[in-house]
Amino acid sequence: MTAQESGAPRASWPLFEVFVRGKRGLNHVHVGSLHAADEEMALHNARNLYTRRNEGVSIWVVRAEAITASSPDEKDPFFTPSGDKVYRHPTFYQIPEDVPHM
Repeated sequence: MTAQESGAPRASWPLFEVFVRGKRGLNHVHVGSLHAADEEMALHNARNLYTRRNEGVSIWVVRAEAITASSPDEKDPFFTPSGDKVYRHPTFYQIPEDVPHM
């Protein structure tokens, strides 16, 4: 039974984060948040709220409680270990002149 069917008050509805892909081939971008009784309601409300002018081709809704993210305050200690892996950067490779966009 969903929160909507059980008559749960709106204040207890979970928070969803909304991601929209604007055009085919582009990445989904976080556009905002909304409360909804369930995933289906979140998807419909996200469509109505964030793609009113047909600017989206795909929408993702994710319960905020399901997202785990690094903190901007942890940027240096969290990402520093990759700094000593110079082979991950193309600075040691010769790029042929006929290769575009490099």
